[in-house]
Amino acid sequence: MTDAEGVWLYAVTSAADVGEDLGDLTGVAGEVVRPVVSSDLAAVVGSVPLAVFGDEPLRRNLEDLTWLEATARAHDAVGSALARQGTAVPLRLAIVFRDDDRVRGMLEERRAAFESALALVRGRTEWGVKAYGDRAALTAAVAEADLAKSERGGAGTAYLLRRRAQLSAQETVERDAAERADRIHELLVRQAAAGRRQPVTDPVLNGRRDWMVLNGTYLVDDDRADEFASAVKDLENRFAGIRLELTGPWPPYSFAGAERDTP
Repeated sequence: MTDAEGVWLYAVTSAADVGEDLGDLTGVAGEVVRPVVSSDLAAVVGSVPLAVFGDEPLRRNLEDLTWLEATARAHDAVGSALARQGTAVPLRLAIVFRDDDRVRGMLEERRAAFESALALVRGRTEWGVKAYGDRAALTAAVAEADLAKSERGGAGTAYLLRRRAQLSAQETVERDAAERADRIHELLVRQAAAGRRQPVTDPVLNGRRDWMVLNGTYLVDDDRADEFASAVKDLENRFAGIRLELTGPWPPYSFAGAERDTP
């Protein structure tokens, strides 16, 4: 590494789970990644040019969506490869240190947090579940449920009750969707080792016009992945007006829990 290079951090793992030679695994600058070891922990890093990945150029480059996408893919490829090899805590994009000694210092300072994170993710993988609401279908489902609670009379009374239920459902559709999202998340967490709600994605960013009501991530035991997928399907059938989308498996970024902002 030269004075014109920094150290890009990809993940932290157990020193026992990573060898000195990581093969042909390359990182965001096309560099060969390597371990920096401190006692029983190892940070997987790469030497990157500061002309591209230093504070100021990195800040500019992160605003270039094409550059950001390519860099994020390369960063994630390293984390995914490490997760396949053993237990690893993948870290967020764009953590750059000045040198290896700073990396070792970070491992020492954050040792307890990294050890806890490694214990949490061992034998587990992250899955994502997004819930999308269909306003018309949800309104109809809520109206039918409300109508079923009402006493039915003659044809005229039945029509008035149905119309009243429809109007009420239209007014409360946002609240009803939120309640369903809360319940779905609660039930999925019961099927997982841990679960977190993430901010719903702006349709402008993902190019979709769907009404997202839940963006959840769940840490699932690897031997229960099929069971979790079945639970997602069952919940979609259970909650009318809500469509669930299961994605993964992913490296457990949402459950790293051992990062700090300032290298």
